[in-house]
Amino acid sequence: MMASVSYETVGRVAVVTVDNPPVNALSRVIRSGLSDAFGRFQTDESADIAVIIGAGRMLIGGADISEFGKPPQSPSLPDVILQIEQSAKPVVAAIHGMALGGGLEVALGAHYRIAAPGTRLGLPEVKLGIMPGAGGTQRMPRLVGADTALKMITSGTPVTEAEALQSGLIDQICEGVDIREAAIDYAQSLLSDNAPARPISGLPRATDSEGVIQQWRAKLQKSLRGEVAPLVAVDAVEASVQKSFAEGLKEERRLFLHLMDTPQRAGLIHAFFSERAVAKLPEISDIAPRDIARVGVIGGGTMGAGIATSAVLNGLAVTLVERDSEATDKARATIAGNLDAAVKRGKLKAEQRDAILTDALKTVTDYGALSGADLIIEAVFESMDVKKEVFAKLDEILPRGAILATNTSYLDVNEIATTTARPEDVIGLHFFSPAQVMKLLEVVVADKTAPDVVATAFALAKTLGKTAVRAGVCDGFIGNRILSHYRTAADHMVLDGASPYQIDKALTDFGFAMGPYQVSDLAGLDIGYATRQRKAADAHPRDRYPTFADALYHKGWLGQKTGHGYYLYEKGDRKGRPDPEVEQIIAQARKEAGTSPRTFSDDEIVRRYMAAMVNEGARVVDEGIAQRPLDVDVVFLYGYGFPRWRGGPMKYADMRGLDSILADIRTFAETDDHFWSPAPLLEKLVAEGRNFDSLNQR
Repeated sequence: MMASVSYETVGRVAVVTVDNPPVNALSRVIRSGLSDAFGRFQTDESADIAVIIGAGRMLIGGADISEFGKPPQSPSLPDVILQIEQSAKPVVAAIHGMALGGGLEVALGAHYRIAAPGTRLGLPEVKLGIMPGAGGTQRMPRLVGADTALKMITSGTPVTEAEALQSGLIDQICEGVDIREAAIDYAQSLLSDNAPARPISGLPRATDSEGVIQQWRAKLQKSLRGEVAPLVAVDAVEASVQKSFAEGLKEERRLFLHLMDTPQRAGLIHAFFSERAVAKLPEISDIAPRDIARVGVIGGGTMGAGIATSAVLNGLAVTLVERDSEATDKARATIAGNLDAAVKRGKLKAEQRDAILTDALKTVTDYGALSGADLIIEAVFESMDVKKEVFAKLDEILPRGAILATNTSYLDVNEIATTTARPEDVIGLHFFSPAQVMKLLEVVVADKTAPDVVATAFALAKTLGKTAVRAGVCDGFIGNRILSHYRTAADHMVLDGASPYQIDKALTDFGFAMGPYQVSDLAGLDIGYATRQRKAADAHPRDRYPTFADALYHKGWLGQKTGHGYYLYEKGDRKGRPDPEVEQIIAQARKEAGTSPRTFSDDEIVRRYMAAMVNEGARVVDEGIAQRPLDVDVVFLYGYGFPRWRGGPMKYADMRGLDSILADIRTFAETDDHFWSPAPLLEKLVAEGRNFDSLNQR
């Protein structure tokens, strides 16, 4: 269907309808159509008031993101909104579904606003590395005050229609579900009351008598890790307080265009499109998923209980199996605690929690209770022997067609599948802890996994509100395999003289949510120890071993759960503080390794860490473990705390320049050509003058 804007009259009401499926994006065709429609409205003697409405499921979902970064085409959105606002006859915006970004700015250009129940209104531009650029930062403060405007603009989080009514963002919530009929009735009542045109630009400027703007600026400076768009948006809102409307619009446009040229905009736009592309796999494009209503979970530890929580929160019935009644009681208590937390956050009603615990969740010790399940997710101890034993039992109990999934983080899914007579039904579903919170799900496709099982895994991820990424079988799949490589680079820097605290700070300054040693303390140093022991048999003679990490483990310093790891944790403190005794243990490890410590700059720390990450990412793509570089980016954005505004490690490498990354690796290889071996794909792309993004198009 072609994008269009239609114009019709109902009595004395002109109805202007935006029709550009699926989200009524403000493309050039739509902007031109709106301009033409309101030009016609001004001269239409049969119409005394206009209603703007969207066809389909929403008013307007926002700007056409595909136009970002391209030469602007007239009419511009700010000019179209000014044209609507300057109408001598009143204009009503009829809002249903969503009014986001430019869509809400259009509604702010109208004189009156009515919304349907269930509507969401927001200015999410900061999530794309930009800010409202069509008057949103100037009109909203005049309408709702600087504090509410800053809350919406700097977070990008939409509000409900009830919140919008309370703040003054809208004038009325319609009764019933027919927003078109309600908006026309509202327009007719405004005519009966001789309501005038009421442009927001004519309202008094918002005030900042309590220093709200500086409070927001200080709060954001403290909380943002290098992200610039929210702080620039504060400057724009400040202009709405200090300048005339016309001058404020000019300043907003200047700041908007500045952000459009920043690398952060490119990184965030890449992240936005990658999230949507990651599930588009040719192998399942025409494959129907199997029906999943009943899920079995084997193992009720932190991961199993988290998986079960995620499933029941999203409408699935779950039967969880544990080894004995004590373990089942503990698992049920953990799940109940997770549900209680959801109630406290307002994500679940108390009666829904009670219904889940009564009807949707069963905790048992008998594998036979799983006989009617559509999908089983094994989440037992990370041991091949233990997992094979579980799958052998499941093979005996479950009917053909039931999917057998393993939540292994590292182990060979192909080997696990050999335990069954139905390898086509076996798949890896690698959840990330806490599973009821983390959005990433690695879908590990084994050699014999059936296409409809893959399709079902992606459908399950959607049901659970997670982002699924396809991964091939190897040690650690996409995320943990790459993690092992860049964590080794960090350990090498510690052995060579860097402090773990300096490394953590350099990387959080770069934008990571946490540094690698903070992550170790959060996960537990026993996890890292078990991983090192598992890999010890395959170690190369030239591998450098972090004996300091084992020393902390053997002292029982396991991180936050013991109050002592790389950091010291006082009761109730989750940040921790550096520990001089850890530095002494590291110094002893250097001495035993015969290392002469040297100093590292923060820049070198970041360059080494990122070069290791990108280099192994290139190998993962080259081997087909990840199908595209964007799959690597999404894994790290959703599972490893990578700064979203950098787009992911592969996008970061593109923006920095692959030749620069390769030059670093070759420089580092001068002192360690065993670890720092350039990935063939990286060398190939540099030689051909291409980047990782060129591989995302295949």
